[in-house]
Amino acid sequence: MAPRLSFVLVAHREQAFLEPCLASILSQDAPDLEVVAVDDASDDHVPEVLDAIAERDPRVRVTHLGQRRGRGAGRALGLEQAAGEYVWFIRTTDLVEELPRLDGDVLLLQSVRESPIGRRSPAPRQSGLDDVSPEIFDKVFRRDLVGQFGPQGFDELTAIWPALLAAERVVVREEAAYVRRQPPNAVATGTAWDALDQYEALGDRGPLLRAAIRRHGVQLARGLRGAERRRFLRRVEQLSDTKGMVVRAEAGAARRRLRRLPAEARRTARRATDRDPLRRHYPARLRQPLDPKLAVFAAYWYRGYACNPRAIHERAQELVPGLRGVWVVNEGVAVPDGVEHVVAGSEAYYDVLARATYFVNNVNFPNHVVKRDGQIHVMTHHGTPLKQMGMDLAHLPGQRGLAGVLRRCRRWDYAVSANAFTTLQFERAYPTRYRTLETGYPRNDVLATATEESVRAAREAVGIEPSQTAVLYAPTHREYCDDPTPPLDLARFAEGLGDEHVVMARLHYFHDAHPLLRELHDAGRIRDVAAHPSVEELCLAADVLVTDYSSIMFDYAVLDRPIAIHAPDWEVYRERRGTYFDLLTEGPGAVARSDEELLELVRCGNERPDPAFRHRFTSLEDGHAAERVVEAVFA
Repeated sequence: MAPRLSFVLVAHREQAFLEPCLASILSQDAPDLEVVAVDDASDDHVPEVLDAIAERDPRVRVTHLGQRRGRGAGRALGLEQAAGEYVWFIRTTDLVEELPRLDGDVLLLQSVRESPIGRRSPAPRQSGLDDVSPEIFDKVFRRDLVGQFGPQGFDELTAIWPALLAAERVVVREEAAYVRRQPPNAVATGTAWDALDQYEALGDRGPLLRAAIRRHGVQLARGLRGAERRRFLRRVEQLSDTKGMVVRAEAGAARRRLRRLPAEARRTARRATDRDPLRRHYPARLRQPLDPKLAVFAAYWYRGYACNPRAIHERAQELVPGLRGVWVVNEGVAVPDGVEHVVAGSEAYYDVLARATYFVNNVNFPNHVVKRDGQIHVMTHHGTPLKQMGMDLAHLPGQRGLAGVLRRCRRWDYAVSANAFTTLQFERAYPTRYRTLETGYPRNDVLATATEESVRAAREAVGIEPSQTAVLYAPTHREYCDDPTPPLDLARFAEGLGDEHVVMARLHYFHDAHPLLRELHDAGRIRDVAAHPSVEELCLAADVLVTDYSSIMFDYAVLDRPIAIHAPDWEVYRERRGTYFDLLTEGPGAVARSDEELLELVRCGNERPDPAFRHRFTSLEDGHAAERVVEAVFA
């Protein structure tokens, strides 16, 4: 069957949005559509994502370009390859909600805007040529019509207006056909000045086009400042045969500045009356010069010396001469001898925050931390995501803090990723402008380079005899559950395994002081290892991992040892929290849906993780991840 509608998509970077975009198209109830995808020499995972989708769905055809040619040339190439009667050019960041009824020569579509935190609002409505938008993405063209104007270069405006003016019938669709997502990390495509060049290239400009230039020019000028905005608006005046735009724009800018004054005054007053006397002096410290050799490290909201930041710190001490690494910890938190540290909230704390050049953390620093020009923030994260994260949680009820999360993420210069899967999820979940370091996880270097000696030392550190089988139980946190008691009956589980097994239990760090575990520990029935300083050492010591939905499964898979998944409430967890894949079919191996099944698995099983799981999630874990991060950031 020949397709009636061809989607043309040109992809350069924006890898994290590609799969959801194509899924929104291919899930439509319309067998007579096709997707013509052009990989515009993207240097990320775009080529492999497109190829994987095309392999699954024959309606997708992919062309890979050896050199970047730009979106205009990419659209022209896609148009040449399209077979549909109609063509819809679409962005990788958009989502198709409903296919429009195809009619006329040009269809003007309505859309819904979606902010980075998931809030939706109607986009400006297109009701005809008098208020048509300047974009190509909210229109569907009859292919033979737009083909007359596109192939010479196919910039948006030089294709849109000739096609609109040549169309015999322009149809307005009332329903919202697609969602226009506006992620901050979308690839910029041209400048405001480029748009004016395209308008000028159209030559003879009648009243409809002059009005469009005025409307579009005012929109574009909002992104410019000062003298550049005035120059831009003067050119808009020339092209649209209009006067007074500069004066009106300056008056509007003055009104907006006046409206901002009360809010700025309130912020100044809050800073002046801050009850923390040390934090009141923080702004003064921010005027001191940066120390190019000072790096601040932190983990888990200042809970200790751990995780990826620890591994990066230790490797940086070896590779970066003169680097001074200072850890931030909460009061009462112990750190190893020789590790320089400051207590959160102290005078020394604010001093290093003000003067450090490098900031490395596996969570976001608090709101009061100011990022200065020249400071470099490295987000290491602390797990490969099974559960949905960041802005991907916007669809769940009660998500009120996402704007604050996004604001803190804007500090990032680098984000560490353990694998391609994580990269694709996190660049969408945390859509700000940073460079992803797809290096593997630094904390897993000790697992990737494990030796008999290091394993023996780890077992001795937690008191495991050579003849005993060590089982590490590490469940995750359930935000929707008020009771932090683990879903597994640990007493019965340990008793069922017998004396030849030792059960080490480590709950999520939100619940690391659970009284039940301490009671079972004191009775000698399990080992409560919540206070052990290194999760990695516990992994080395364990012969088997038992977990539910914790990211520890991805780390432990590096060791290629048995993993048993305890998933009695998988459907509830998937519905309430949201997940990126089906653990039951794509997990590391055997899954138990009850305590009894889990006991049998651990008693009898010695099955190693599925090779496909290990390849998907651990292929970068070669023992040199920390070194790669240090070389990228501190070199």
